[in-house]
Amino acid sequence: MQALIRLVDIRKSFPLGEEKVEILKGISLEIFPGEFVAITGPSGSGKSTLMNVLGLLDRPDSGSYGLKGVETSGMNEQESAEARRRELGFVFQQFQLLPRLSAEENVALPLLYSQRTPNLRPARELLTKVGLEDRLQHRPSQLSGGQQQRVAVARALVNQPRIILADEPTGNLDSKSSLEILALLKSLNEEGITVILITHDPNVAAFAHRVISVMDGKIAQDSGASGGKSRHAHEVSPSLPTAPVSGPYFELIRQAFHTLIAHPMRTVLSTLGVLIGVAAVIAMLAIGKGARESIEAQLSSLGSNLISVRPAAVRIGGVTTESDWLKLTREDARAIADTLPMVKSATSVVIGNGQRVAWQEKNAATQVYGVTPGYARMHAVEPSIGRYFTEDENRERSLVAVIGLTVSRNLFGSENPVGKTMKLNRMPVRVIGLLPEKGASSFGDRDDQVHLPISTAMYRVFGKQWVDLIEVEIEKGADMTDAQSRLRNLLYDRHEIPKSQTEEAFRIFNMADIQNALSQTSKTLGTLLIAIASIALVVGGIGIMNIMLVSVTERTREIGLRKAIGATSRDILIQFLIEAAAIGVLGGVIGIILGVLISFVISAIAGWVTSISIPGVLGAFWFSSLVGMVFGLWPARRAARLHPIEALRGD
Repeated sequence: MQALIRLVDIRKSFPLGEEKVEILKGISLEIFPGEFVAITGPSGSGKSTLMNVLGLLDRPDSGSYGLKGVETSGMNEQESAEARRRELGFVFQQFQLLPRLSAEENVALPLLYSQRTPNLRPARELLTKVGLEDRLQHRPSQLSGGQQQRVAVARALVNQPRIILADEPTGNLDSKSSLEILALLKSLNEEGITVILITHDPNVAAFAHRVISVMDGKIAQDSGASGGKSRHAHEVSPSLPTAPVSGPYFELIRQAFHTLIAHPMRTVLSTLGVLIGVAAVIAMLAIGKGARESIEAQLSSLGSNLISVRPAAVRIGGVTTESDWLKLTREDARAIADTLPMVKSATSVVIGNGQRVAWQEKNAATQVYGVTPGYARMHAVEPSIGRYFTEDENRERSLVAVIGLTVSRNLFGSENPVGKTMKLNRMPVRVIGLLPEKGASSFGDRDDQVHLPISTAMYRVFGKQWVDLIEVEIEKGADMTDAQSRLRNLLYDRHEIPKSQTEEAFRIFNMADIQNALSQTSKTLGTLLIAIASIALVVGGIGIMNIMLVSVTERTREIGLRKAIGATSRDILIQFLIEAAAIGVLGGVIGIILGVLISFVISAIAGWVTSISIPGVLGAFWFSSLVGMVFGLWPARRAARLHPIEALRGD
């Protein structure tokens, strides 16, 4: 019969300071299918190192190791993992069960790497076979030592291996449990499975058909190859399955969340930085977008096709005096409307700030505008109650007014103000209309206004000869830049402004330009706020990295176990990346909820306009997930690079 395992001159040494200590010194042996072999020897003899080589957990420095006729020295990490999961089953002295998994989940764990599925049916059948059918849902802490080792044996069998490697399987058990485990191994051997038992106890070794004694790294005695004691032993196939197993990682995702739930406080602290960062991004974007939309709405109500003209100063001899200020007149507004073809209308405006209005015992300070009747249409302020004044009333300098909602509330409370006569600077003025509500903004309270006919305001209230500004409405579709240029030139000609002073003569504002400038400013501030919030996300990422490094340290033995049962470095890398990404996703989801709530609270308490940005929400969620993966990469790579043997020995 062809040997299942063939070792030829296997040597292995380990560094000790600046020197190397040789542990295996030329081991050569053959093990045949169906054998029950006990490898014995005192501590330090090299028997455990020999088992690690046999289990493909460690590589010899030299020599040849043939498994089923295939030389293993040329195997890469993927092929070694595949051979372990298909051909070998491990039973450890310390049981190596994952404490957060149930008995059936522990047994099914190797299927995660061989079949990419959490199939619990084979696990239940094997637990029934080893006498634990009533302990399927029990965790290791709820099982005795003997029961835990039975679970470990069932786990070793779940992939139907040809070889069982048992390293001191009875070392931590009482005599009764030891006999049960040995009887179980013997029955497995009788079914055709090759059992290799590592022990220092001669009573345990007596259960084997063949005993190999190792002393000082060499085989001191071998009772002889039996060629297979079991009548169920199978012939050795000429090759090993080396095709990598691929498929979905749903079970890894489930286990990642299972791990996070098992440490709730650590998970909460890990997500805190990401949570705060995402919440800050969402809230700041909502505030910024709301402010921008509010400003844009207010400017749109003013009219994006409006041009505002104000007088500026002309310096004479480098000195500016009050008399040097240019004066705009109502005739200038008429000339603009009559001369420029792209002008739809033009209105003159005079403004009086802090004017006193009163009715009965109530009085208030407000802003008084003297305007033409066309102002209402130009600014969309046709009264919601009553009417606006007419051109006849303007020409006759009538004492009539249209008031804003704030003025109405301050003077008349809940009463209808239309038809009532109030005092404006001790002058009786009849209210004929109520302006539509515009609300407060960065431009002030637009409801705290009184509109008078411009003739009334200039000659009966303020005593002005000149206007404060001229507002020009341009036809839709007209070139605003060309309109501004032609308007400026018209005013230069009318006021005979010298060419040397033209740039300082008038201040001409294009509402569209103002809107664009405010929008750009808002975007810049929004970008700055996002940058500040992103710092919190980065800090959260560093927190994730620290927690994941701690997790790798705490779970070193688990990593070693997973590699022993067939996990590749890629599997370990993906598992820890999933856990890191899960922390980022969890922080992102909670952060989004918190950010939305903060936006609503700010809007309700402070009265600010907020608007949730869907692209911002998606971007914050994507970025939080990316933060988890990026900052989890180093701990994941560190876990993936752990050597199986070193990991299994780790504390």
